[in-house]
Amino acid sequence: MMVNRLLVPMVGLFAAALVSPADSLAQNSSPGGWLSPDWNKPPITNENRKQAPRRSLVGTWGPAGGAGAGVQAGGVQLKPNNGKPENQLPYTPYGLELYRSHKGLEGFDAVLPSQDNDPRNLCEPLGVPRYNHYNIRLTQIFQDEYKVVILYQYDNRWRVIWTDGRELPKLQDGGVAMAGEQREQRIFGYSVGKWIDDYTLEVQTVGTMPEDRVWLDSTGRPISDQVRVTETFRRLDYDTLEWSETIDDPKVYTRPWETMKLPMRLHDPRTDLMEYYCSPVEQERYNKLLGNPASVK
Repeated sequence: MMVNRLLVPMVGLFAAALVSPADSLAQNSSPGGWLSPDWNKPPITNENRKQAPRRSLVGTWGPAGGAGAGVQAGGVQLKPNNGKPENQLPYTPYGLELYRSHKGLEGFDAVLPSQDNDPRNLCEPLGVPRYNHYNIRLTQIFQDEYKVVILYQYDNRWRVIWTDGRELPKLQDGGVAMAGEQREQRIFGYSVGKWIDDYTLEVQTVGTMPEDRVWLDSTGRPISDQVRVTETFRRLDYDTLEWSETIDDPKVYTRPWETMKLPMRLHDPRTDLMEYYCSPVEQERYNKLLGNPASVK
């Protein structure tokens, strides 16, 4: 059990595409009434399809394709970093230079663990939009009349999307302008959503961290603090949510492009979620117990 416990943070650091014994243990029922994620629910058909509630995203959601469908270890879902021409990104000269300076542990240009410079491996917060591209498993969404709150399973992080009619802040160098004031850059940026119809929420986010702090995905694709992230949460029916994302970053990319269109499936709201975090202390213990992966040649 000690080995399993120590593996929890290391899944995020060194084996994003794998499911550890600790993951498997947490996804099974156990004594005391803890429930497991119902990944194997029957498919949605015309006979069992239920109408979605109006203007509600509330629920515990997991990728419809199963527990591993939202891992995205090889790059963002719609454009994996696999060297194929159709998945090449429209870099600006600066964006391409920035990408080449990043040394990721996954993807077409992956390096050895001793050579990487991913801020994730220092337990830095992933930022927006990378939290959408890193081990999306069970994600909880809560809301009230003023806001929607997303709880990401990885690193136990939460994010606020305001739906109370406020304006999206204006991008400025080193931050944003909001209500006549200069405000700081934020890990999750500033997110404002509006309902396009009774089942579709469109969210825009600006004011994120600069390129020396965050990456777009685990393969080293870059993002800058000039990015505008547009997400669409479309409730297709009671049990199905489609989560789409487009990024517009003129500093790094010559045009906007779509990163993901991830179908999500509703899970039992009583499901107990495992802790899934990055901890320098646990990393050190892991290295002492099993050896330092950075020493692998």
